[in-house]
Amino acid sequence: MTAIVTRRDARVGSPALAVSVRGLQRRYGSRVVIDALDLDIRKGEFVALLGESGCGKTTLLRALAGLDSPDAGSIRAPERPSVVFQEHRLLPWSTLWQNVALGYENTIGRTGAARALAEVGLAGREDDWPRNLSGGQAQRVALARALIHDPALLLLDEPFAALDALTRIRMHGLVKELVALHRPGVLIVTHDVDEALTLADRILVMRAGRIAASFEPGEHAPQALRPALLAELGVRSH
Repeated sequence: MTAIVTRRDARVGSPALAVSVRGLQRRYGSRVVIDALDLDIRKGEFVALLGESGCGKTTLLRALAGLDSPDAGSIRAPERPSVVFQEHRLLPWSTLWQNVALGYENTIGRTGAARALAEVGLAGREDDWPRNLSGGQAQRVALARALIHDPALLLLDEPFAALDALTRIRMHGLVKELVALHRPGVLIVTHDVDEALTLADRILVMRAGRIAASFEPGEHAPQALRPALLAELGVRSH
């Protein structure tokens, strides 16, 4: 079966959806990493994806980003989603504003980049260099770069995993503010159950290449879901 991958800017077949995936399959040799997976993400919805290492989480994110080609199924997603990785991937030889406006210096310009940097708490740092930033500040620049185009879809691949606990808490608050401001559909891949409970409108557990369970923290006190989530991940809570 040949993959049919359709990318249309923003509309995705329905005015309410940022992403629509049907029957997605990805193989590496004889190993099936994603198996007949269906997924919808609404505009403005924050979805967290949990699962053991090797279950297909990052492969799914890369397929949504257009960085990996599925073997079967369909993806309807924005043509140019924004992605923030665990590593900030800033260019060390470029200033912060040049990193934020990368590839669009002539259209976004220094003024637009400065506005985006102010949104992430780095006002006045436009002409600074990546080497002068802490890890949390570097990820703030990466977020500014991802959101400067007001993307319909924001993909986050464990972006806070390398940060210390206090910085991670601050970044969670910042991301929630930015998502409320820009209203993209969001998918975050994480191993952190508490991060998922803090950020997400909906939490999905992936197992053996499929979505095995779905939870909506808004319907409950978030921490009340923690034992059920851990159980789905094979962890017994005491």
